[in-house]
This record gives sequence, C-alpha cells and structure tokens, in this order.
Amino acid sequence: MRLKAIKHFISELLYERRYGVRTSGKLILDKHDAENVCYAPMNWRQFRSTLRHDTVTDRDVFLDIGSGKGRAVLMAAIGYPFARVIGVELIKEFHDIAERNLLAVSRRCRAAKVELICADLRDYQIPDDVTVVYMNNPVRGAIFKHVLSSMTDSMKRRPRRMRWIYFNPLEEEAILVTGEWRKVCTIAPGWRKPKSPYGTTCVYESRQTGLSSMPVSQADWKA
Repeated sequence: MRLKAIKHFISELLYERRYGVRTSGKLILDKHDAENVCYAPMNWRQFRSTLRHDTVTDRDVFLDIGSGKGRAVLMAAIGYPFARVIGVELIKEFHDIAERNLLAVSRRCRAAKVELICADLRDYQIPDDVTVVYMNNPVRGAIFKHVLSSMTDSMKRRPRRMRWIYFNPLEEEAILVTGEWRKVCTIAPGWRKPKSPYGTTCVYESRQTGLSSMPVSQADWKA
C-alpha cells in the first residue's frame, strides 16, 4: 500500500506540474455534511478510460456536478472538442481555485467555451444541451435525488443522447431504479474489494437513445 501511495503522489505531482494548476488534496469544509461529501480530486487516469476521445464531438456539452477545484473541467476542456464545458461547485473557496486553474490553462483548451458556476445543486437546473455528466461522488441522499430529478426533467424537455460518468457510485441503485438509465461500462482498480463501489467508475446511458460508439462491457482498470 505504501508503494501505491507513493506512485499516486508522484502521478498527482506530475499532473499538477504539467499544467501549472492546483487540484490535489482531500478537504472537509464547514458546508460539507452527510449529503455534501468532502472534496477529493477525481482520478485523471480513470477519467480518460471512461470518456473515449472518439465518442465526443463538437456538439457535445460536458457538465461536472460538484466540480471542486476544477480538475475534471480542465481535463474535459483541454482534452476534448466539447462545445461547452460546465462546472458547478458549492464551496466558494474551491470555485475560486478552479477559476485560477482555468486561467492557467486557457490557451490549451480545445472546448469552445468553459463555464464555472458557484451554486447549490438544489438550486441548479441541468441545462438542456448537456450530453455528458460527470460526478465524483459529490452528493448523496436528498441532494442526489434532486440532481437525478433535474436530469430527468431536462431529458423530458429535450430528449437526447446522454452519458453519465459516476466515480464511487454509492447512489447507483437510485439511478437504475428509475428505469431511465442503463449501465454500459464499469472500470475498477485491482485493489477494489468485491462488489464495493469505492474506486470504481461506472458509465450509464439514457435509455431514450443508444450509444452505438460505446459497447456494453465490463472493463478492469489497474491502478
């Protein structure tokens, strides 16, 4: 485990230095509680495995729910030709850091537009052009159900192809019981305990339209 921790630390350091940003570190602030989960940066290597470049076009819109210091937003904006990349974060301190990080990489962005929004998810409405949703387990319970309902409302207003990438999918049952989503991919590290959601990233698709470019499969990702 010590060797794994060292490798993870080096990987994080190289990522931060490459882009000149500050996105690492697990933090718990006053506004975090049982439903607003503490901040931990997303796994950038696992992110690349779950969002293939050949499945994103300049018509897609990316939304990071609980964007923290902006790592997923930065990766989506730099690495993919999204029409728009959006990050929504509750904590003002994280939002401000994310804005500074975005400024540091602005010249590298491939996305046509990047927006960082500081807001409570209970007051936020999912935009009707979003096609890829990312969550690094930022909320649970009633707040998660509100986000899920907001996505349902958005798809009803404008039926469309949608993907949902969910790291540490602790609320997966709430997603699948709606009947509106199906799981198409699971990526798990080698250290994960059997059937544990921790360390796992799951990808879901809306049942309204299929994703011909994303096969239904189970994949193993080694940390």
